[in-house]
Amino acid sequence: MGRAEERRARQRGGRRAAPKRRRSSGAPGKSGIRRFFTWKKVLGTFLGLCLLGIGGFIVLYLMVDVPKGNAAARLQSNVYKYSDGTILARDGKVNREIVDLSKVPEGVRNTFVAAENKSFYKDSGVDFKGTARGLINTLSGKGAQGGSTITQQYVKNYYLTQEQTVTRKLRELVISLKVDRQMSKDDILAGYLNTSYFGRNAYGIQAAAQAYYRVDAEKLSVRQGAYLAALLQAPSQYDWAVASETGKELVKNRWNYVLDNMVEEGWLSSSERRSMKFPVPKEPKAAAGLEGQKGYLVDLANNQLEEQLMKQEGISRSEAETQVKSQGWTITLNIDPKKQAQLEKSVETQLTNKLDPKERPVDGDIQAGAVSVDPKTGKIVALYGGEDYFKHYRSNATRTDYQPASTFKPVILAAALENQAETQDGEAIGASTVYDGDSRRPVVDANGKKVGFAPPNEDDVDYGDVTVQTAMNKSINSVFAQMGVDVGMDEVMDTAAELGMDDDLEAVPAQTLGSMGASPLQMAGVYATLDNHGKKVTPTLIKSAEQNNRKVTMPDPIGEQVISGETADTVTSVLTGVVDDGTAQKSVRDNPARDGQEVAGKTGTSDFGRSAWFTGYTPDLVTSVGMFGEDAKTRNQVNMKGATGTLPGTGRVNGGGLPAQIWAAYMFGVTDTDAEFDLDTDQGAAVEPTWTPTKTQEPSRTPTQEPTTQAPTTEAPSETPSQTPTETPTTTEPTDEPTTTEPTTTEPTFDIPEDPGDPDADR
Repeated sequence: MGRAEERRARQRGGRRAAPKRRRSSGAPGKSGIRRFFTWKKVLGTFLGLCLLGIGGFIVLYLMVDVPKGNAAARLQSNVYKYSDGTILARDGKVNREIVDLSKVPEGVRNTFVAAENKSFYKDSGVDFKGTARGLINTLSGKGAQGGSTITQQYVKNYYLTQEQTVTRKLRELVISLKVDRQMSKDDILAGYLNTSYFGRNAYGIQAAAQAYYRVDAEKLSVRQGAYLAALLQAPSQYDWAVASETGKELVKNRWNYVLDNMVEEGWLSSSERRSMKFPVPKEPKAAAGLEGQKGYLVDLANNQLEEQLMKQEGISRSEAETQVKSQGWTITLNIDPKKQAQLEKSVETQLTNKLDPKERPVDGDIQAGAVSVDPKTGKIVALYGGEDYFKHYRSNATRTDYQPASTFKPVILAAALENQAETQDGEAIGASTVYDGDSRRPVVDANGKKVGFAPPNEDDVDYGDVTVQTAMNKSINSVFAQMGVDVGMDEVMDTAAELGMDDDLEAVPAQTLGSMGASPLQMAGVYATLDNHGKKVTPTLIKSAEQNNRKVTMPDPIGEQVISGETADTVTSVLTGVVDDGTAQKSVRDNPARDGQEVAGKTGTSDFGRSAWFTGYTPDLVTSVGMFGEDAKTRNQVNMKGATGTLPGTGRVNGGGLPAQIWAAYMFGVTDTDAEFDLDTDQGAAVEPTWTPTKTQEPSRTPTQEPTTQAPTTEAPSETPSQTPTETPTTTEPTDEPTTTEPTTTEPTFDIPEDPGDPDADR
């Protein structure tokens, strides 16, 4: 090659190289990533994955056969044990009676289709979108979320298990497709109705019809069928006999949804729909083998296990119940058989043996519930749910429809201490802080403006200036109503939630009287947290739960520090005064069975005497006892006045009476006599006073709005103030109960939720 040719070649090469330099400096061209991810390659990869998925599904479809269904044979008894390993109960007799679909009225069949799968008669047995969503949730650890057709639910109930795994979901999908091809829709629907769990230990629609309406399936009405169809979403939550107000509202909404769907599908006329009223189910009958307290313990154990499975596996309530009921679990409870026997004996001797419904009809309306908790471990060591699981199905230990009344007052004090709250005069709130204790004293806000709330004290007594300690001892409503507003009701409700009460309580002044609903189980948890120096205690019944090789780890009952140790210990110190110098003197302090035990606690009685409480604790054990007035026929709340016929004076059932007597008879037989409160506080009745208060003057009968100038006192006047001043204190036993005196018309007026203006209440 000559030089000229070489030069021309170099020039051509230079021209070819130039564009490369321009691209590197930002000229148009394809980067390395864009060359790798071309639309052709992405589309090809997507199609390849689709073909791979289709091929895999075809292989799976060919490999998976429809197994022989034998769901009933797989059901096993659950075994429940005491903490020492002895048998408490066996619960596993399968309550099921298979019925032909022809025995189920067509309208009732349609309620289930309307509730669960409107396209049932048209689809191929599978909801691909719902199944895909379930697979994604399982892979991401979120658990299952609806979407199953009736065919899929039948396959899961009859052929498979309730476990939440990708393998089980894929098998469910394939088997559902095959079952839909091999069986008629009527046969699938019949299988679904006969295998579903409806609660109340009822498997299948025949058992459910009997359990809820005392009729055979063929006698069910459409509106009854709609309730049973709605029930399947959450059997225990929607069971009318035990449902909360929220649960009742939800199941009614679901019932309406079912019927509206039937109208939409043309299975029910609009006129028939409009005429239908909600069919309230009958009271449940207890299952054999669960007599006495056993049924209450088994129900709570099942509920706590279900709650844990729902959190752990992300499954629905219905699925959790199906996994637990009659599935071969061995569940060991924290119940101490000796303490359990002592609690049952105490209720019997102090209450049940004194009831005579023939002599006094009100005695037939008396219910009692109690829960006993170890504050160091959170274990529920004893529980009393009612007279008998056969006679009163609903557990009084866990029901939340009665007011805790003055047992809520310690929560207000805890909130004040924890938030370093101050009075209207800028004084830090503590045990020795002075408040105006006059009855019906209008509560004012930080600006001195009346908030429209002026609650009466017990027996409408005016106490004048008193310390917070005295106010707790004597359960003075006016003091704690003002304290709640001083602290801020939002802060009070936040503290209540931290301690273990419901976290959606309305933050209004009336709540200072304990006007919300609460259960002995909840109140035992609140006071156990106080006893445990502010570390959260969530009472737990289950010690262990095993199923074949599967073990469920229950959450630690002892949680984090929710209030400071000093706050909790100060409240405990103050509550010792309720026992030693307050409303629990006679039943607890002076009880002959007491052998030196240190005790803190609080009494309470709700509006119109419908509930009475004593929740108290020693250093090693916490027990909450509640008594409830419940009409034996209507289940409505009633006044317990005159019960047992042994009540002095007005005949009121108060927290310092029967509930405190039950508490003492139990606690003083099972607690450590040498245990002592280890309190980090310089306040309260458990601490030696550093000053001696002067005695108050005669309390005025006219409510005042301004604090008096008299010296504060730690001694309250007698229950019924004398008309003539005296320097000699009365010896009348204090009570925390309200008077039956008619309220005065002194302004301002106030409202109390549910039962406004009731004078016969301690709150």
